[in-house]
Amino acid sequence: MQKSLLIRLSVGLYVQDVMPGEWIYINEWMDQKYILKKDNIYRFHSKYRAGEIATVSQDRAYLRSIIKSVKDIIIYADDMQGAKEGDLVIVKRMLSGRAGAKVVEVIGCAKVYSVAFIALRDGVKTILDIKTQNPIGISLSEDEMQKYKVSDVFKIDNQTAKIVEILGNLEDPMVDEKIVLAQYNKHDKFSDEIIKVASGFKEVDASFYPNRIDLRHLPFCTIDPVSAKDFDDAIYFDAKEYMLYVAIADVSQYVKPFGVIDIEAMYRGFSIYLPHRSIPMLPRKLSEGLCSLQPNVDRLSYTFKLTIDKKSLKVIQSDVFEAIIHSRRRFAYDEIDKYLSKKISAHTQEESDIINYILSLNSLTTKLRSQRLQNGFDFRSDEIEMTLDDNGELLSTSVASETPSHSLIEECMLLANKAAAGMYEFGVFRVHEIPSQSKMQSLYNELAGIGIFVEPQESVHDTIVFIQKKAQEMGIEADVDRLIIQSQKRARYSPENYGHFGLGFEKYTHFTSPIRRYSDLIVHRLIKAIKADNTKESSYVLRNIESLTIAISEKERESADVEFRFMDRKFARWANKHLGEIFQARIESTDGELIAMLDDKIKGASLHVKSQIPVVLFDKVLIKIENVDIVSTKIDVSVVKNLSNV
Repeated sequence: MQKSLLIRLSVGLYVQDVMPGEWIYINEWMDQKYILKKDNIYRFHSKYRAGEIATVSQDRAYLRSIIKSVKDIIIYADDMQGAKEGDLVIVKRMLSGRAGAKVVEVIGCAKVYSVAFIALRDGVKTILDIKTQNPIGISLSEDEMQKYKVSDVFKIDNQTAKIVEILGNLEDPMVDEKIVLAQYNKHDKFSDEIIKVASGFKEVDASFYPNRIDLRHLPFCTIDPVSAKDFDDAIYFDAKEYMLYVAIADVSQYVKPFGVIDIEAMYRGFSIYLPHRSIPMLPRKLSEGLCSLQPNVDRLSYTFKLTIDKKSLKVIQSDVFEAIIHSRRRFAYDEIDKYLSKKISAHTQEESDIINYILSLNSLTTKLRSQRLQNGFDFRSDEIEMTLDDNGELLSTSVASETPSHSLIEECMLLANKAAAGMYEFGVFRVHEIPSQSKMQSLYNELAGIGIFVEPQESVHDTIVFIQKKAQEMGIEADVDRLIIQSQKRARYSPENYGHFGLGFEKYTHFTSPIRRYSDLIVHRLIKAIKADNTKESSYVLRNIESLTIAISEKERESADVEFRFMDRKFARWANKHLGEIFQARIESTDGELIAMLDDKIKGASLHVKSQIPVVLFDKVLIKIENVDIVSTKIDVSVVKNLSNV
């Protein structure tokens, strides 16, 4: 609650949006003159900032502003007031004398929870933070400590320094999920109240929705991974009229603002997808049931109808409306790929009708993709898919590659997202800003080490295309693309439009996945209010949009981190069982520490490399696993042979 309050006070908090438990802070900070009230809005006085203490050294630290666009502020040691790294604080900017700021109030730890484990230090049981492996500051009596075993893992409340949950033991692979969820305060279960509300909705009866456009006569279909259970989107293409329908699950019909489901969805922000299961943003009764655009049942959708000019490939007419659809068929990506390559044929007339329009649509989306890449980019990045056994141990990995069916769906979704972004000037945008010159220069330097000498072109876009062309000539496109991606700024959500550099779009948003992204749900609500010319409702949706986009961007990073950290734990467990064994890998980074990526039967593990043998970026090497730290997931290896020199 405290971090959310600081974000909202940094951008402006309406009086009516103050939560009951927040008034104690509002009143106290008003008395302290940290915040002001003007036009019914609370916000920080210009002299004060809120943020997190970061990069602490002996004589100074930095305030990482809670508003990401604001630069870090230096805080000298004698102005810290006892604040520690990771603390949320309010500081007063020093406008005279030495530049910087002074901590005026320590609010608490930025991370509500930590994870700790019991280790033996000099033969004595000690509770250590799993991230830093330093003592975590919890004192247990000798009797209490005797209850626990070495490597037992706990969830710790950082505010009270108390154990709130025993997660398990590091020896058990099943504890990995609990660790990463606890570190980011994520959870799977929904409250009884939420389950009750979600279970109270009835199946769709078209007679209850006379004002919705009935599209049940159109043969919509869904195309998703074979394991998918939540179907956000369905498509239909009228090849004769060149008219594309993109139907999106109408989550906003069921999830109303500030209801119990909405508050929980706002807190979660995103669904999390682990190798063995998902942790949904919405209760499964909705995400996998009533909202999901399943085949052969009536479903409510929010649908774009996009008419496309055959010559220019531009959308010449766009409309979005509430509809009812009845998807005829659920396809998996690989199934559609077989149809596209003529490896299989339709079994029924209805299936034949669907495949016929899919073939026409594929022709269109291929052209759309080619046109888009004139301004945007086609970055190749290998996504590692992991398979676990019943005991939670790593069984195998595979590389997920994009196929024509993926591209077909992607281009359809991009059209709908672009159309949605074009409907407002202030709201929720998905922005990706142009990379900084310093990042680009670092990229040039790293590429020079492998023989790609960059000649800056007229634009950053043209320069990146130049780099990709050189990489293609050398047969290292995917490797160089990873470096280019690392040089980019991170895409984020913003109430204002700054364009999307990677896609080459002037305006872009996320509209097409409201089951698994809270941002899309907000966009649906906003567009519905705009369509209804309901200025009161649109103002209501937009009232705290800046703080909301900041929070959603942070939730996105957290969800991605959970997924990556979980995989790191599985890789570490696997490597620990193969100590001393030799595998093939590829050098991924020479900037500072040598980093390699495992590239054998098991792929994707990040390896910390020591080498007496000369290596350069992208060299194929044989490595020996020397040491594994299950706690930190660090895998240390040595190079035994450089295969690129053979």
